[in-house]
Amino acid sequence: MKKIVRLAIVCSSLAYLPSAFTTETKDGTNHSQLSEKFLQIQIEQNITLGRAIKTIVGHYPQRAASIVGTALDLYPDKYKEIIHAAISAQPTLADEVVTMALNKGISSCTSIVETAINADPSYIDFVVTAAAHSTPEQLTEIVRIAVLTEPDSADYIVQSLAKEHPNKIVDILQSAISAVPFVGEYAVEALLAVFPNDAEIVITTAVRESSAHREYVKRIIEIAQNAGVDVDKLQAYAINGGATTEELSQVLDNNK
Repeated sequence: MKKIVRLAIVCSSLAYLPSAFTTETKDGTNHSQLSEKFLQIQIEQNITLGRAIKTIVGHYPQRAASIVGTALDLYPDKYKEIIHAAISAQPTLADEVVTMALNKGISSCTSIVETAINADPSYIDFVVTAAAHSTPEQLTEIVRIAVLTEPDSADYIVQSLAKEHPNKIVDILQSAISAVPFVGEYAVEALLAVFPNDAEIVITTAVRESSAHREYVKRIIEIAQNAGVDVDKLQAYAINGGATTEELSQVLDNNK
């Protein structure tokens, strides 16, 4: 019975929302003020903030920015609930929500990025690029938390960020591998596909950063060979990164 009553409250509140959002009211009330009033009505009716956000954003995505922005201003301590609810309801808003939260300075970049990724991992490239655009000084931390949160998407993470920040390939690769060492081979494959002319810095950096895990070093060499890197150049790049001639022989001889 309680669920039915709450659903009725939500529906009645939603019925008010379209006309309220169509234009600025005669007394000068703007969309932000209307959003605030609507959210307050929801909370007063004992509807959770996350449920209210998800319902409104799901029904009126065109007003999502206004609603989410107002919610973050009113309840900054509940930013995780707000971000998660908004992105869960409309994943395509991931970059906009992340940018808004970062610009408001309500929490650390890493916490906002982690929350957004957990809401919908399939939009991780939008999340990390938006975060890096808003806080470029946090780039390596963005890579670190993104790879830790969703290691299976490491290739998308490094590739997306490297496209946006091609002069930071080394930093991006170092941060990804130091966070989760086994992602090195996937990161190398993703980067070589987009930046074949940067094979030297990609291979040398990846081999160096994987030095504590020799099995990963060999996988990186194998991936680079499969990507079409010239064997002589590959050997030079890998040795500069700390690979041994024995490791190179084991990989290259097996792939002949």
